[in-house]
Amino acid sequence: MTNLPAVLHTPTARTMKSSRMACYRDWLQNASEMPGADYADLHAWSIADIERFWRSIWDYTDVVSASDPSVVLESHALPGARWFPQARLNFAENLLRHALTSDATRPALHARSETRGDFTLSRSELLAQVAALAAWMRETGIQPGDRIAAVVANVPEAIIGMLAAASIGAVWSSASPDFGTAGILDRFGQIEPRLLICVNGYGYGGKVFDRTAQALELRASMPSVEQLLMIRNVPDIALPDGVIDWQAVQSEYAGAPLEFTALPFDHPLYILYSSGTTGVPKCIIHGAGGTLLQHSKELMLHGDLGPEDVLFYFTTCGWMMWNWLASGLVTGAELVLFDGNPGYPDMHRLWQLAEDYRVTHFGTSAKFLGGCRNAGLQPGRSFDLSPLRVLLSTGSPLLPEDYDWVYEAVKKDMLLGSISGGTDIVSCFVGCSPLLPVRRGVIQCRMLGMDVQAFNDAGRAVVGERGELVCLQPAPCMPIGFWNDPDGSRYRAAYFERFDGVWAHGDYIEFDDEGGCIIHGRSDATLNPGGVRIGTAEIYRQVETLEEIADSLVVGQDWEGDVRVVLLVVMNPDHQMDEALRQRIRQRIRDNASPRHVPACIEVVEQIPYTRSGKKVELAVAKLLRREVVSNREAIANPEALDQIAANPALWR
Repeated sequence: MTNLPAVLHTPTARTMKSSRMACYRDWLQNASEMPGADYADLHAWSIADIERFWRSIWDYTDVVSASDPSVVLESHALPGARWFPQARLNFAENLLRHALTSDATRPALHARSETRGDFTLSRSELLAQVAALAAWMRETGIQPGDRIAAVVANVPEAIIGMLAAASIGAVWSSASPDFGTAGILDRFGQIEPRLLICVNGYGYGGKVFDRTAQALELRASMPSVEQLLMIRNVPDIALPDGVIDWQAVQSEYAGAPLEFTALPFDHPLYILYSSGTTGVPKCIIHGAGGTLLQHSKELMLHGDLGPEDVLFYFTTCGWMMWNWLASGLVTGAELVLFDGNPGYPDMHRLWQLAEDYRVTHFGTSAKFLGGCRNAGLQPGRSFDLSPLRVLLSTGSPLLPEDYDWVYEAVKKDMLLGSISGGTDIVSCFVGCSPLLPVRRGVIQCRMLGMDVQAFNDAGRAVVGERGELVCLQPAPCMPIGFWNDPDGSRYRAAYFERFDGVWAHGDYIEFDDEGGCIIHGRSDATLNPGGVRIGTAEIYRQVETLEEIADSLVVGQDWEGDVRVVLLVVMNPDHQMDEALRQRIRQRIRDNASPRHVPACIEVVEQIPYTRSGKKVELAVAKLLRREVVSNREAIANPEALDQIAANPALWR
């Protein structure tokens, strides 16, 4: 990034003065906490004394707690840091504080579902349903630390269930109902839940899928499960015998008081899972206090989200962005939930939703935005998006051409925030700031309090070069551990083996002199032909902007004593692969990336395999091309794609 990319958006004078990030900066300056006025100064201050910084986030975001802790951090060791050891708080109480203290008639959750249409819950209705479910949970014996596993669609009941569990101190873990039974058992079977919550079915792309038999099989396969609570997500599917009806619980316990159990800062809140595409998923435990502080910082300051706003993020309950979306309640914003196929009946579906609910903050995946560009959509002309102020993208690197498309086809006067982190921290390392310009193809900044760098192989920080994304200091959002890892060895091996005392995240990143960055893909999927490391995102940028190509995947394959680059492509309708197109792809990559990037093998496939959270399955395909067994196919949304790849003879000669 020797030449800085073009600026596509510049914050207005009003944003520089009145955004929540600006107000936080001014609050610090008034307290004589921070010198300087720009974002670089603010970030530098946030990592120079992380204890003062995180204490300021505690104070500025008005954490509701049973005590005012005097100790912020017991140790700076990585791993081993312990945050706010004296604090006692409740995650659900913090998320519901606006509903508890302000206009109870305001909407809290809007929902659009393929099986249930549109409906809205007010703040008072949300509080009542959380209270009723929590009262039932307590009566059934649920205690702090008990695990509650949920196979749920992105509907209000999922958030209600999480809040009820958190109000008690139970640990919430969720999966999407499109997961296969084996994939769910690979996850939930490890954590031994006492309570299982399931939808009776879901709708996707105009089809309805009955999941009652799966729910019964899951209950029978997990001896720890004492109760099966079922949500009528598909009204026409009857509940089987022997399950507890969600609606009946709500009726029986209506009017129950809402209670919150104050718990330690690092009390377990969530168990999330690694993708599990090459083995059994890791069970990652996130603490209540760390999740609360980190999400509050990201949503309020970096996202500029507040009580007058409406937040939508397209996600399933098996992706950490659902947890992030749910935390939007802490800001007082209205949340919009979507359960269904975002491309059904066409790619306008989510943009119509944005118009209907006057969404101010629209979140989605880079894949979705690329698909809209590929389809030639012009949402800004087709829909009223005048309330839209922030568009967020994550899941994979956002191509520079998709930055262009957003500002040309969606809206010019808004913040496009490409954010990146992951399940490991249930949040972000790098992302957006309303105080900074948006430059083409570049993530704006390091997030406040996140001391991240790019390390070369020698463990030295580099700028203008690609390296391993590392974090040099602890952050509250780092996991409190892995499940069934009593000595912490698996946790240390996952993040701290490569560089002693430094978190190595597994992303391949490049920072520029302005503090912006580009993610070049997963470092463990980095190609290495001739011993030269190459990020896969650099190839996708060249290939997926061709009009003939709908999608692609690139991996390295051991070949004749070296590594060859293999490119798999899905063709757009009315286009075919021929030798001329292969040569044009190779030349484009050679000219715009490097000769090392040029694929030795280019083959057409029917589909690219993806995880259920929408990420390309590079590692599993690389494993397949080493003639190894991909054991955890349940983690892949379309495992048949692997079979089609394996059956292609050109990949073996």
